[in-house]
Amino acid sequence: MRIELEHLTKIFPGRGRRNRSEVTAVSDVTLTIPDGMLVGLLGPSGCGKSTALNMISGLLAPTSGKIYFGDKNVTDLPPEDRGVGMVFQNYALYPHMTIEQNIRFPLENLKGDQKLTAQQMKERVEEAARTVDILNLLERKPSELSGGQQQRAAIARALVKLPKVLLLDEPLSNLDARLRLQTREEIRRIQQQTGITTVFVTHDQDEAMSISDRIVVMKEGTIQQTETPQKVYDDPANQFVAQFLGTPPINLFKGQVRDRILYIAEQPVLHTGELPDQEVVVGVRPEGFVLREDGAMKNEMIREEVSGRDTSILSRNPAAFSPIVRSILSNKEELLIPETVAAFDLNPRKTFLFSTEDGNRIRTELTVPSKEEDREDRHEGSKDERKEVRKEERKAEREFALAQEDIKKAREHTREAIRAEEKAEEGQGDQG
Repeated sequence: MRIELEHLTKIFPGRGRRNRSEVTAVSDVTLTIPDGMLVGLLGPSGCGKSTALNMISGLLAPTSGKIYFGDKNVTDLPPEDRGVGMVFQNYALYPHMTIEQNIRFPLENLKGDQKLTAQQMKERVEEAARTVDILNLLERKPSELSGGQQQRAAIARALVKLPKVLLLDEPLSNLDARLRLQTREEIRRIQQQTGITTVFVTHDQDEAMSISDRIVVMKEGTIQQTETPQKVYDDPANQFVAQFLGTPPINLFKGQVRDRILYIAEQPVLHTGELPDQEVVVGVRPEGFVLREDGAMKNEMIREEVSGRDTSILSRNPAAFSPIVRSILSNKEELLIPETVAAFDLNPRKTFLFSTEDGNRIRTELTVPSKEEDREDRHEGSKDERKEVRKEERKAEREFALAQEDIKKAREHTREAIRAEEKAEEGQGDQG
């Protein structure tokens, strides 16, 4: 079943004396969800994703806009007439009923031509339980099941009505990490097996990216980007999307474009094509750093960090938004981990430029300067200007090296002072 949202808006009125202003939870959202696809609505708390889901289900009426299931306008239809199955974060299983009774409950409320015989209900319940692999748990009460089993029971209850659309509102939030991983794989398997159009709401980017055919990133009630998970990660529309997706998160720097060269902390790192001179925000994915002895970006080394299969370098850069720059290394065996200065080249495909004004993506072709030619030879200025640039770079490198020496001396001085204090305390103890 194809779902279409046309200029969907939901405004909640102000409440009480302190909160009289209206709240726009969803603002002019237009979206098409293709038939048979699993789409993840992704965003931080308060972005409007659950409100959008509740309007699709019919639990909330939109302030304006229309909702279509296929070619049918369902905007004013009640939830029971829309043919949707919904799974909530807290499972919503009746504790006094068995799992079989919980799953069968929606069928008992069917009326008219949809009403089923006891045998038909039994067959439907068993088929739904078999789909989610809990056929052997039907006689148990919810309290006798694990969190993952309870969630599967809730999914079976949603599936037993043979819905045209399956809606999942943060169904994994109450599970521990291991169960969350297992259950999200089950959700994907069930969706592919049934072919039901599924909308999955979550604030967890890993969940959305791992099981969704397409993700919709939302912020403050508006859609920021809609694409396949990998496309959104590799080609973010703006700074918010780039920051929200990715673990570890993207590294952000203050940058300047001058004479078609991108500078970070006055270090020329990439060519920017025909981009005019301007201040920019530079985003570099952790895997976008290439460790080299003669790398263009030179950071102060903090330490090496090994986490399972990944080896990272933690470093500092004066232009970074964060006090720590995290870079993930590849082929660690072939790399020499530095002691004081970590020098990197940047992978242009993992480096993005954003506007300092609105955070929107600045699209241009980024390229790595050739090692065989001097970077400044590409500048359009005079020889004197190029000499001045080289002079300033050498000066910056000398100052950086001197700063490193000062840091070493300061640390040594601190250690000597500590040793002197310890000796003085020992001497006083002997006299006592």
